[in-house]
Amino acid sequence: MTTTTTTTTTNHHPPPNFLFILTDDQDLLLDSLTYQPLLQKHITDKGTRFDKHYCTIALCCPSRVSMLTGRAAHNTNVTDVSGPYGGYAKFLSEGWNERYLPVWLQEAGYDTYYTGKLMNGLSVNTYNKPFPKGWNRTDFFLDPYTYLYNNVTVGHNEEVPKGCPGNYSTDLALARGLDYLDAAIPRAGERPFFIGVAPIAPHSQSIGQRFDPAVPADRHKDLFPDARVPRRLNFNPDEASGAGWIKTLERFNDTAVDYLDEFHRLRIRSLQAVDELVEALVERLEQTAPPEVVDNTYIIYTSDNGYHIGQHRLAPGKACAIEEDINIPFIVRGPGVAQGQNVSFPSSHTDLVPTIFELAGIPLQEDFDGVPIPVTVEQQLALEHKAEHVNVEFWGFAGSEGQVSVCSGSTDTNTYKSLRIVADDYDLSYTVWCTNEHELYDMKADPGQLKNIYANSSLIYGFEPAKLIARVDALLLTLKDCTGVSCRLPWQTLHPAGDVRTLAAAMDAKFDDFYLQEQKKVSFSACAAGYLLEYEGAVGPVPYGAEAVVLERARWEDWT
Repeated sequence: MTTTTTTTTTNHHPPPNFLFILTDDQDLLLDSLTYQPLLQKHITDKGTRFDKHYCTIALCCPSRVSMLTGRAAHNTNVTDVSGPYGGYAKFLSEGWNERYLPVWLQEAGYDTYYTGKLMNGLSVNTYNKPFPKGWNRTDFFLDPYTYLYNNVTVGHNEEVPKGCPGNYSTDLALARGLDYLDAAIPRAGERPFFIGVAPIAPHSQSIGQRFDPAVPADRHKDLFPDARVPRRLNFNPDEASGAGWIKTLERFNDTAVDYLDEFHRLRIRSLQAVDELVEALVERLEQTAPPEVVDNTYIIYTSDNGYHIGQHRLAPGKACAIEEDINIPFIVRGPGVAQGQNVSFPSSHTDLVPTIFELAGIPLQEDFDGVPIPVTVEQQLALEHKAEHVNVEFWGFAGSEGQVSVCSGSTDTNTYKSLRIVADDYDLSYTVWCTNEHELYDMKADPGQLKNIYANSSLIYGFEPAKLIARVDALLLTLKDCTGVSCRLPWQTLHPAGDVRTLAAAMDAKFDDFYLQEQKKVSFSACAAGYLLEYEGAVGPVPYGAEAVVLERARWEDWT
């Protein structure tokens, strides 16, 4: 069911504005944010950082489509960056051009603006076949030139695209963003605004199939000469780790490690222009908008996915279920948001649209897979039960970037289903590969995911491994093909009586036979390159007991 309406808010407050800054492939765990003091000054110190925010698929286009629709990738069916399973053409053929965030915001009375990268496959040949709906004004970066830092092609609205040789692309995105603020601020009293600014940094420079390091602006090209990839335990480890093709990787030699460090330096140098972009946009807002507009604007900073450089012996890239690829920056500043706070409850990109809807006073859609993130102090204080799960998935090929690789296996078998469970008393990562290999990590004891405890006999958080794994597998089984309420309330799908909301509650001994003997298991019959249900094993769990009810009755207020 799709529901949209003109925005309404309580006490006659006007609906809020949104300034949304989206980077490309920016890591959280390689410490890129520490090289952005202006982001810290203007957003982090004046807002809240969500330290356990995740993308649910670690690849640009599918992650962006999930983020803009509030649906998991298995429900958007956009699972790759190009055809037949992804890209702009797939976005169109699945009908999302009529059903995504800007369309809904316009229907709710918003003016919408966007500059930078929208998604892969939006090109000089496809930008108007048809044009992306829902935008008042756009300046899209267009393929195949999207990732050329000094020669991007920009399409202004539906005009013929123009190349911009010699212009640094992040600076172009900033200029357009400033123009949008100048246009939107005078109208904000009558028409709230959503402005998206999406530079490509720190994505690799790329055209065709070649991926070279990011290119910083000339003014930043010599910064941080001593910076290097953080030397945590999972960086180029002595022993191979993980499963699937990752466990076949060889160790990098010293020359390759030097290359990885320079690759990292170029990424953080490219983010310096983004840091300047953040300051310029925030200062333009603060200096030109009336105080009531400034105080009614949410500023959101995030990335489409994370990134790895040398962890688990991986060449630069993304697409894996490791924490570096899925745990990403997410920072919010705005009305009611605590200043200088870090929170650790999990959230994901499928939650972004529901979050914006809730903040804007737009009724939530029943078929959203995501839930509103409690970004304000009031929302956080009202929480009775914190969410603790994030569903992660991927299909097909895992590419490497740069000019170094030590892979001796096939990366075509990178299809997997994965689950993060984050709570005060436990923190787990669980993955089932299309090869039917399993990984389980205690993220409190082993944040680098080096010791797979799936086959261990020792207690895990005080629980027998077989009993714990049975519950975790059942939760993943519920989430891997979930839709709507079953994504939001997976434990209620397993326990329709509503008496189980957490993994801890599911560990009650009275459920042992149900999970160990009666429940189906996650498995694959083949490694498919896209979401092909016939290869994905059991669909949906067996519910506990005879008291199963129709979950469509579940109310939004019950999602916690």
